[in-house]
Amino acid sequence: MNADGLIVVDKPAGMTSHDVVARIRRLARTRRVGHGGTLDPMATGVLIVGVGRATRLLTYVIGAEKSYTATIRLGQTTVTDDAEGEVTAATSATGVTDEAVHAALAALTGEIDQVPSAVSAIKIDGQRAYKRVRDGETVALAARRVTVSRLVVLAIRRDTPDLVDVDIDVTCSSGTYIRAIARDAGGALGVGGHLTALRRTAVGGFALTEAATLPELEERAPGVVSLPLAAAAERFFPRRDASPDETRTLSHGGPLAPAGIAGPYAVFDPAGGLVAIVSEREGRARAEIVLAPA
Repeated sequence: MNADGLIVVDKPAGMTSHDVVARIRRLARTRRVGHGGTLDPMATGVLIVGVGRATRLLTYVIGAEKSYTATIRLGQTTVTDDAEGEVTAATSATGVTDEAVHAALAALTGEIDQVPSAVSAIKIDGQRAYKRVRDGETVALAARRVTVSRLVVLAIRRDTPDLVDVDIDVTCSSGTYIRAIARDAGGALGVGGHLTALRRTAVGGFALTEAATLPELEERAPGVVSLPLAAAAERFFPRRDASPDETRTLSHGGPLAPAGIAGPYAVFDPAGGLVAIVSEREGRARAEIVLAPA
């Protein structure tokens, strides 16, 4: 039995997002599985996994706002901007005041132009940036406009000589690198910085409180889907209910009259089944993806 829907997974440290997808494929007994936004192996927390037709919703999940808790270590720079990379420079952070930490992070809040970490999955001439770095190349990526809508300092700790650890809570747009925040804060303070811990606490409206661990999913297999397709869409999108005639038109790719709903939004048939994800343009409501069973 293969169900279509989403799974909110609490990804453990030491696994890639692809490793998690491979595990879910085995548990759900289907190859049609994907994830909505990569987490580095070091990172833990919310990873949205789609099964069956719900994999088509993942493009929207990837673009959703995300929240994290993280720890920045000031006083060391690494090649990867996180604890998995070799330390490339060390400068005592003893003289960095709490006020200076707050100011450096405040400057990285709001709409900012952020240069992604060189060790990232961004492609340069068809090859991942991290592969080029590992091959010994020097990689320079262009800055990207991102939004850090919330950045709260939870604690500033001075437990290790010459180092300062800063715990933060961040909410940001898709495409924001928390590693780059650590790097840039350390650079602004003149001592270098990198990330030592990262936990994703939410993706869109999906939070860590509803996430399942892999051992928990093992026990539920093959019924691993926690949010069936229609329920997942209702959580993520505004809702429009269609009549039987509208359902037939939309399921065959035809347009509907506009409803004045800011899109994209989900359209449901009279029985509550998900028909399509729709946006309104040029005076018509047109399907971006049709999800009604063939």
